[in-house]
Amino acid sequence: MSRGAVDVVRGVVLPRPDGGTTAPMDLHLAGGRVGTVVPSSGTRGSSTSGRVLEAGGRLALPGLVDAHVHAGGAVLDAGVQHALLRQGVTAVVTGADGVGFAPSDRAAYEWACGYFAGIDGEHPRFSGGTLAQLLATYDGATAVNVAALVPHGTVRRLVVGTEQRPARPAELDRMVRVVRQAFTDGAVGLSTGLEYVPAAWADESELVALARVAAEHGLPHVSHMRGYESAAVPAMAELFRLAAASGVATHVSHLHGPAAAITGVLDDARAGGLDVTFDSYPYLRGSSILAMVALPTWLPLADPDATVAALDAPALARRLRDHLAGLDDLWPRVTLAWVPGLDPDEGDVAGRRLVDVAARWGVAPADAALRLLRASRLRAACVFAQPDTNDADAVRTLANHPAHLGGSDAIYQPVGSGACAGRPHPRGWGAFARFLAEHVRTGGDWTWHDAVEHLSARAARRFGLAGRGSLEAGSVADVVLVDPLAVADRATYERPRTPAVGVDDVLVAGVPVLTAGELTGRRPGRGLRPSVRAGTPTPPAVPAATEGAP
Repeated sequence: MSRGAVDVVRGVVLPRPDGGTTAPMDLHLAGGRVGTVVPSSGTRGSSTSGRVLEAGGRLALPGLVDAHVHAGGAVLDAGVQHALLRQGVTAVVTGADGVGFAPSDRAAYEWACGYFAGIDGEHPRFSGGTLAQLLATYDGATAVNVAALVPHGTVRRLVVGTEQRPARPAELDRMVRVVRQAFTDGAVGLSTGLEYVPAAWADESELVALARVAAEHGLPHVSHMRGYESAAVPAMAELFRLAAASGVATHVSHLHGPAAAITGVLDDARAGGLDVTFDSYPYLRGSSILAMVALPTWLPLADPDATVAALDAPALARRLRDHLAGLDDLWPRVTLAWVPGLDPDEGDVAGRRLVDVAARWGVAPADAALRLLRASRLRAACVFAQPDTNDADAVRTLANHPAHLGGSDAIYQPVGSGACAGRPHPRGWGAFARFLAEHVRTGGDWTWHDAVEHLSARAARRFGLAGRGSLEAGSVADVVLVDPLAVADRATYERPRTPAVGVDDVLVAGVPVLTAGELTGRRPGRGLRPSVRAGTPTPPAVPAATEGAP
């Protein structure tokens, strides 16, 4: 038995598939797993051997799984662990958007940390190496479990460098070997970020070759698409072509946009034999680096110094000006989250709208954006409102789709204090609590059993994490006790680091990691590896509905 592990969680109610909940039950735990689930022995003081956690009639859920979160380094920070656990999240999938820490050498690692400085930041216990070495950094070092995707962009930086071109045959062969080893080391999927560089410069043959490696292992290709909102449908068609050519299962990252059009092509693809899922978050604002939303990919964005020089190159001035002129609808929707390197005389810009900063400086919004990008060497991060192709009804429609998984897309970096910490999106502190509050407690469009499916079980199946997503006998004893009448998010855009409420006690592998809403200091989390392999699926025929752009 793990030191400090609980033997019995007494007096819980469990979700039932019919939408109701059970009578009070006791969960008997052993060896980090659920042993038996039996009718409750009674109230506090009843004779039960071993250490008992009194649930007092609270709802017990299996640990929630965040299918898309930028916490590969931040998860070792106690404040981030607290933010996750207060929402019931006990496992995270990292390495999304094609950028991650491993596999890498020192140069590729430093590139990833620099390019995604405002998203992933650095890893305090890793400076480059294999994915197996990265996963080992989490064992016994955090209160939550961590799974990792193979990040295509980092692999491309490792092999091809920062050149704006397709991979050569020998380079592609090496990339395939690197990706295959990463799956052997424990990756749960392949991630691409097709709006980011250097992935934006890869041709389709490169993407298919790497997706086939994921297919060999029965694990998904997870992608930030080449576009969202009005561009979502053609962007999905690209992923479906890759899936049809490679046989890989497809998972779309943080899907958002016009729900009717999106669900139409999604349903057609699934009906045609493609294995497609997606994650989404319950907000109408996104967050990323300013360079991704403002600059064209024909700039050398993988090389900050070259890009900053290009911003002032006379030969590119007209082309860049024409690009920025097409973004007039974007600037009013952008709020600055973090801008390192800005001269103190420029003022504190975190939490301010870009157009307001521009007005204060007496310049056009496009010129203010370039000034911020130069000062930060492209590291500036922002929060942005989605265009009017998205709305609350679309978000809710996607969240009720049978292919939906919960993902926060949380950005916790940088995790410092004061002005240097910036003003991040609140989803890292509230997304999963908001799902529970809005869809079960107040909205009523999910039952508690549905919540388990959307926020835990489907992710466990998608990424091969056997034993998670359930509290049946034999399951991993990641147990979340929820007050169903109180669970809610409290984080706002003005106060984003406010913890959620309604989840006060959490076990990971049977060990209390959150008690009375506070961290216990125990760290039973580990690097997760897929427990199942589906073998090599036969690539399906291309469904008529997904040939070319819909």
